Amino acid sequence: METFWKSPSNIALIKYWGKYDPQLPANPSISFTLSACHTETRVAALPCEKQNDVQFEIYFEGIKTPAFAPKIAAFFKRVAHLVPWVYDYSFSIYTQNSFPHSSGIASSASGMSALALCLTDFHQELGNDLDNPRQFASELARLGSGSAARSVYGGLVVWGKHNDLPTSSDVFAVPYELPVHAEFNSFQDVVLLVEKGQKETSSTAGHGLMHGHPFAERRFQQAHENMKRLMPILKTGDLEGFGEIVESEALTLHALMMTSQPNFILMKPNTLAILEHIRQFRKETKIPAYFTLDAGANVHYLFPEKDKQKVMTFVTEKLLAYCKNSEYICDFVGQGPKSL
Repeated sequence: METFWKSPSNIALIKYWGKYDPQLPANPSISFTLSACHTETRVAALPCEKQNDVQFEIYFEGIKTPAFAPKIAAFFKRVAHLVPWVYDYSFSIYTQNSFPHSSGIASSASGMSALALCLTDFHQELGNDLDNPRQFASELARLGSGSAARSVYGGLVVWGKHNDLPTSSDVFAVPYELPVHAEFNSFQDVVLLVEKGQKETSSTAGHGLMHGHPFAERRFQQAHENMKRLMPILKTGDLEGFGEIVESEALTLHALMMTSQPNFILMKPNTLAILEHIRQFRKETKIPAYFTLDAGANVHYLFPEKDKQKVMTFVTEKLLAYCKNSEYICDFVGQGPKSL
């Protein structure tokens, strides 16, 4: 058996921060699925003698990469109750990113969702009927990386139960089900690469520090409130309201890191300089362009497609001076994974 998927990364607007076993979110989140930032994964499976552990080899950009094996092994162990046949096969996994490795783009979302989609194909090929294959893939992906649950769909995607979204679930992500203004269907995302390489504190460790965090319960409540506030904004195309929530969520995420025990700071001086310039540019031009941040130093700059020319001039003239080697990635809201 062999299958091949291209799956994108995503950028959360309402942030997921904090989880409990088995890889379930402490609060709901919503993200834009991206397009240019994606992972391509091809998996070949051959029958083998049954073992206690899943047999696999992983190749990154054509080179056997044992360093990735522990995370993949942990993923297979977590999903084995859903796909018990994995112990009957030996897997060769070939994967590559469209963006430079260690560039600060969350490759776990794109990588784990691509692998989950491949396993979903195998599951069906082996005679298992699925009413909703993407939902099944999302559940598998969640067990590899929480944010990967959202990357199996395009556009706006929700993960985590919210009372105003009847189809939402902690177990899998779902496409956002309420009306969305056309403005948001072609939103742009320029990723400003302030720092590259391994983060000082991993996202997994950061999530763990939400246990016992003094502001955790209020934060989880805030995420529900912000999701509720965002719904009419997405319907009407209220860009100012959108930006207010998205920037607040980004800063809240980093405030949680800075107030955990132990605390940590992932923003860098150049991150803060970019945020200040973005706010000043918006004040001067009235262009609705807003920042968000993942758990790292890099900045995602979000804006409507109609403002792309003016914003890109500002990016190249002002913001690239704060990026490592003047590097950035142009991306936009995408349609989701593709079978290759």
